[in-house]
Amino acid sequence: MDTTHELKILEINSSARGGDSVSSKLSADLIAALVDHHSKTSVARRDLSAGVPFLDEAWVAANFTPDEDRTESQRQTLAHSDSLIAELKDADVLVIGAPLYNFSIPATLKAWIDQIARARVTFRYTENGPEGLLTGKKAYIVVATGGVPVGSPMDFATPYLRHALGFVGITDIEIIAADRMNSDADSAMDRARSRIAELVYLTSRAA
Repeated sequence: MDTTHELKILEINSSARGGDSVSSKLSADLIAALVDHHSKTSVARRDLSAGVPFLDEAWVAANFTPDEDRTESQRQTLAHSDSLIAELKDADVLVIGAPLYNFSIPATLKAWIDQIARARVTFRYTENGPEGLLTGKKAYIVVATGGVPVGSPMDFATPYLRHALGFVGITDIEIIAADRMNSDADSAMDRARSRIAELVYLTSRAA
């Protein structure tokens, strides 16, 4: 990663507990380490705990209408999606804080993915299948679980996030896990912070 240009980081937090959550705290640790290892950085934050609009009939109709044919009402319907996509396109690094809720991701994070996965905008269909358009970005997924081991058959969150991000072209993805917090929270946090240090060290060496 080039450290001579401004590194633009986009943080997406999806925990209902906000800044008190494990995933949010570890995301903050990761971002602090990235900022410390790059001379120029900027951080944009999107807290999904306030809610993200779910797709509805009006949204789908507006999305399937060609841009040049959209009404002003349809443009307003897609305005929130457009803003989410714009900040994602602008980012070099994506940091997603994702607690495991009932074996998967929070509903707000799924709603965010629905809002940013748009044909002809963040992916396109080709004769060889779908092609993601948001290439050249790095993503860190910071996952916290109470009892589910990350990477186990009960973890439906990390495989889904890998696939969803890859679908829009973000394939350089690292997982930072603080899992099984209910069993040994201190060890889980230590493992996650060691992983952060390892990843940032490798990133700085690669630069």
